[in-house]
This record gives sequence, structure tokens and C-alpha cells, in this order.
Amino acid sequence: MNPFLDLLLVLATLVYSYLEAFVKLFIPVKRKSVSGELVLITGAGHGVGRATAFEFAKRQSRLVLWDINKVKKDIGDVSILVNNAGVITAADLLSTQDHQIERMFEVNILAHFWTTRAFLPTMMKNNYGHIVTVASAAGHFVTSFMVAYCSSKFAAVGFHKALTEELSTLGKDGIKTTCLCPVFINTGFVKNPSTRLGKILEIEEVVEALMEGILTNQKMVFVPSHLSFALFSEMLFPERTLAVLKKLTDVKFDAVVGQRSTQ
Repeated sequence: MNPFLDLLLVLATLVYSYLEAFVKLFIPVKRKSVSGELVLITGAGHGVGRATAFEFAKRQSRLVLWDINKVKKDIGDVSILVNNAGVITAADLLSTQDHQIERMFEVNILAHFWTTRAFLPTMMKNNYGHIVTVASAAGHFVTSFMVAYCSSKFAAVGFHKALTEELSTLGKDGIKTTCLCPVFINTGFVKNPSTRLGKILEIEEVVEALMEGILTNQKMVFVPSHLSFALFSEMLFPERTLAVLKKLTDVKFDAVVGQRSTQ
């Protein structure tokens, strides 16, 4: 195509998108029903996973709280997959044990591949389903003493984005995707977290945002929502300014510091 026409198309799409977003501010968002849907949630015994299971139960979904194998044979085809299971170790890189690094990647990202590959074929066949990736704000913004954790969550966000793009390319518009990216949640996994950005999140408010995202087919859910502005600012502000802003947020928690013993 003509480069000038390409530019006009981009500008027209941009204007249309902004107008659409503006109009949606005044129109109630339609929420889909999940009644009767078979929902599989990994890591459902604690925290966000457990609270999310209760929310789906309130909406009369059929629940599979992931344990091990045999789900398709014994229960049927999963239509909503919530990849929620996650582990975390807060320590500087040299103090993080090899098995801790491996465990974080096995649970925080590789498990997403295995569960999605298990249930995606039927979703593809029916062009119907919803895949939820529970990631973290640490999948967009780095934090000291969480090198391995941030890396695994960046991978989870990348998995969500790449899968979303691939499904679009394949024309599978009936399969929806949602990625949840909250800041610190009061689940007990991180000891004594604090930040000047605001209070530490409670499980209930995170799950409320997640369910709203699922029911309205939002692709990316930030909690709190102003994190999306912070992500945008990273592309606009110079590095020195970003460094000052990061110091002002003053994220703190108890972490192991010091090179580990090799004995």
C-alpha cells in the first residue's frame, strides 16, 4: 500500500479507538455469564486462587480445583482455564538457591504452557473458551531482590501477549484471554511488604478486579488500575527521571541478602 494511505489508516484507527474508549465511559459494560462453564483453577488452595474459586461458585460455574491429571477423562472439557499457581522467593540473586530459581520458572511460567496445551485443542475446535494468566506487576516493573521472580512473571506476561496474538492470527476470536497484574497482595508469601504507592492489596479487591476482567473480556487487568499509566510513563520519561520516581515509590519487604554458601 501507499505509505501515506498506511499512515492515514493508522491515524483513523487511533482516533476511532479513542472515541470508542470515550463512549464506553458512559455505557455500562456487558458482562458475560459463566453459569455452567467448567472452570479449572490452578493454585486454588490459597490466596487469589481460593477466592477466585468462590467467586465462580457464586456464579454457578462448575469448578475443578487443580490437583493432578485425569480432568478431561473424568469431568469433561474445560472452557475457562485460570493459571493462578505461583511461588516466590525474595532474595538477592546470589543468595537465591538453584532449586528456588528452577521452581519459580516451573510453576510461574512453564506450568502455563502445560495446562494451556492440554485444554487449548478443544477450545480451538469449538472456537470458545477463556484463558486467564495470573501474573504480577513484577511482570512489567522490576524490583530488587526478586530477579528470578520478576523474570518468571515477565515471561508470564509475554506468554499471555503472544498467545493472544497467535489466537487472533488464527482467527480464533471466540477464545478470550485475560492477564492479571497486581502489586503486592496480603497473602503472606512476601514478609512485611510496604510501598508509598498505597496500601498493600487485600485478596478480595484483587479477585473483584480479576472477575470483572474475565466477565468483560479485558485483556490486561492492573491492580491498582493506575499502574497502566506508570507503564506508559516508562516509554515517555528519561531514565534519570524514572530512577527518581522509583525511589519515591519506596517498595520494601524482608529479603535474604548476601552471597549464599557454596558448601
